[in-house]
This record gives sequence, C-alpha cells and structure tokens, in this order.
Amino acid sequence: LAPEIVALDEKGQDLVAKDGAKHHLIRPEAVESLFILWRITKDPIYREWGWKIFEKIDQYTRVPSGGFSGLTDVTVVPPELNNKMDSFFLAETLKYLYLLFTPDDVVPLDRFVFNTEAHPLPIWHPDSSRET
Repeated sequence: LAPEIVALDEKGQDLVAKDGAKHHLIRPEAVESLFILWRITKDPIYREWGWKIFEKIDQYTRVPSGGFSGLTDVTVVPPELNNKMDSFFLAETLKYLYLLFTPDDVVPLDRFVFNTEAHPLPIWHPDSSRET
C-alpha cells in the first residue's frame, strides 16, 4: 500500500514517501480512479491493480477482532495499525472496489454521477419529463 503523500526523489526517477506522510488511511481516491478508468477504457489492468490493492488492504489493515485500520508507516513490514477506521473506508473505498468488479449496468456512468462522498446521483436532463 502507498504512503499518504509521495514525491519524486532527488533524481526525479522514483516515488518516495514525503517526510511525515508514510502513513496510509485506506482512502478511496486511488480505487475511485481505477473504477472510472475501467468503466471508460475496459483495460483489464485497472481491475488487476484494484484486486491487488484489495488483497493488500485485507492482508495489512484487517483487525483480528473485526474491521480495518489505517497504517502508521507503510515502509515497515509488517506495518503498525493506527487503530482508526475512518468512515470513508466503508462508504467510499469499499464501494468503489465493489463497483470496479460489477457489470456496467450497476450504476451506469451515462446515467449517474458520483458526488465527493461517493454517492451516485442521477443525471438530470432539464428537457426530460419528471414523473410525480
């Protein structure tokens, strides 16, 4: 799993964790991007990457008593849990991972748009009639 913030190294060739940002909060942005890229391109690499991310989330962030936890430092193996599961993990990260592997007719992107909290909202067309 990636650190919270990365930057290019001094040579500009490799990504490295920024100082103070080696933690991982199981945020949704990466898997959200994979979901959108899969739906648009159908390139199987996006599902492969999503599955790898899911496997690492399960391997490194699952809490034995139940639930998941962010990590304090991804450069240490095994990483230490921060004992905090932010609500966006369930509400967004897992939702996008689920949608990455569903058929396109489950929340089709030509009929729905996602808000910043991963809620699908129907696209409204002002010329269409609304049923009451």
